[in-house]
Amino acid sequence: DDLSFKVLRKHGTERAFTNDNFPKEPGTYMCKGCGAPLFEQSTKFDSGTGWPSFYAPIDGDMVGEKADNTLFMRRTEVHCNRCEGHLGHVFPDGPNPTGLRYCINGASIEFHAEDGADNDEP
Repeated sequence: DDLSFKVLRKHGTERAFTNDNFPKEPGTYMCKGCGAPLFEQSTKFDSGTGWPSFYAPIDGDMVGEKADNTLFMRRTEVHCNRCEGHLGHVFPDGPNPTGLRYCINGASIEFHAEDGADNDEP
């Protein structure tokens, strides 16, 4: 869809509270650009920011980081290492055990329930 393309390929950002209505059951969040497994439901938490938030990726090698100094801010951008799709940013204000908050655009990920069914919509 247009929003996913804007976020993943043009480094856009969706509006807060527009794409965090994912199911609550066990499963995996995959990159919407290439299908790479990125985050587990068990690491998702409610940050109150309006974007899906996780305290750790499944595999650190799948989620890359780079400095983002746009908009007069210093942030760390996160992207899918397989397809280079923009996912969001990581901040050092998350919960234990990592203390990190991966603030992810919901338009950049899709949820796959643990039973194998594709449930990217509630």
